[in-house]
Amino acid sequence: MIAFLIKSTLSLAVLLAVYHLVLENEKIHRFNRFYLLFCLAFSFAVPFITFEIAQEVSSAAIKKPLVFASEATMVVIEDETNYWLLALWISYGLLTTALAFRFASNVAKLLHKKRNNPTVEYKNAVLVLLDEEILPHTFLNYIFINKDAYHSRKIEAELYAHELIHVTQKHTIDILVIEIIRVFFWFNPLFLLYKKAIQLNHEFLADEQVVKTYNNVPFYQNLLLSVANANPTYYLASNLNYAVTKKRLIMMTQKTTATRAILKKGIVIPVLTALLFSLCIKTVAQESTQKMATVDYSTLFKNYYINTNFQILGEDGTVVATKKYADLTDKEKDVVPALITGNIKNPSKEKMDEILTKGGPETYQVDVYSKKIGAEKAAGSTYNIAELSEKPEFPGGMVEFYKFVGKNYTMSPEMSKEKVKGKVYITFMIEKDGSLTDYKILREIGHGTGEEAIRVLKLSPKWNPGKLNDVAVKTMYSLPITIATAQ
Repeated sequence: MIAFLIKSTLSLAVLLAVYHLVLENEKIHRFNRFYLLFCLAFSFAVPFITFEIAQEVSSAAIKKPLVFASEATMVVIEDETNYWLLALWISYGLLTTALAFRFASNVAKLLHKKRNNPTVEYKNAVLVLLDEEILPHTFLNYIFINKDAYHSRKIEAELYAHELIHVTQKHTIDILVIEIIRVFFWFNPLFLLYKKAIQLNHEFLADEQVVKTYNNVPFYQNLLLSVANANPTYYLASNLNYAVTKKRLIMMTQKTTATRAILKKGIVIPVLTALLFSLCIKTVAQESTQKMATVDYSTLFKNYYINTNFQILGEDGTVVATKKYADLTDKEKDVVPALITGNIKNPSKEKMDEILTKGGPETYQVDVYSKKIGAEKAAGSTYNIAELSEKPEFPGGMVEFYKFVGKNYTMSPEMSKEKVKGKVYITFMIEKDGSLTDYKILREIGHGTGEEAIRVLKLSPKWNPGKLNDVAVKTMYSLPITIATAQ
């Protein structure tokens, strides 16, 4: 919604500035009328228009993080009510409702006057004769005039002609469109400026036709000045005395050559193009089609132990058989780690590529009877979940862990406002006593989501530690947390 308002407002402001600086003072009133209406339609459409430009980049430049399988995924839902936002929407709804009622009421008043007063067919319009002292004004195809002035023929032919132009060119439709928009976007002052520009343009159009028909500019100017300070007018009607300003009087004698008109109109094209490029262009990265060396991780993992000879140890610790990985039993595979990284903790992507490409060791001992796996591990070594006979667990199970995180995870106002959604990847150590240490953020989605996840984990009670043949060991645990704000 915010992006829509920003883009549409920028478009409205730029196009209105072009109108006032370039077009308004030229005698191209028909073009200007449709330009102003087009500005409204274009500005509402711009936020929904997107042109994607693919920018070729090498596949090496696109970061593709290696994500390890994890044991748990949770969703933290922000369910706290934002009372400020609720109050804002309620205020908007009340004001919009009041303005909608005002708009409907004014339309009803004009139609009520038409139904309850005598009418006279006049050319392609209907004259509505009122008892009140008013100047002629137009709504749809009705021209409201004073009854006595009509019967005594005090209304000049030029004034009838002026109002008939509003009827035949259907100026009321323009006013209704802008008023309906203002009902819902009353907070944007640009729409009031557009309404004033549209109304003044209507008067230019009517004045131009009257001057062309009667060819007596001084008389018509004096006639307009004589009625300029008459009674208040209706905001939904086209009014005879609307904005009788220096602009209208000068415009009656203004001349615009065909060449000048074309040049002025032509300026609109680059302006619209610039708006489209600045507001609607989205650059997306696209991998280059150039052949480059790529890493197929699925193949590397599959072939990691392809050249390794597994020495199977018996109960007495002697080698009783030598097998390839594909020939190992399920029990033997359970004690073989997915990857051997030596003393390297949390290897970088480059180091991981090197380890996988090199493959497993030439020989590896598998002992399903001993509490030791493969080579002797130093005291305090860290185990992966795949190496354990009993996995670590939050007290009460993962369902209770979900409840714990959901209760303690707090969304910042910025996160709620931006409707943050995505995954935070975190690793941490579960010590032998079940306490959590050594938190690391592998990836987050901004707005402090990673830091907040670590803060919550630090509040966690002790876990049931991972075990290897009933012996508690230090275990590295990876955890993706899915974050989603309430809709």
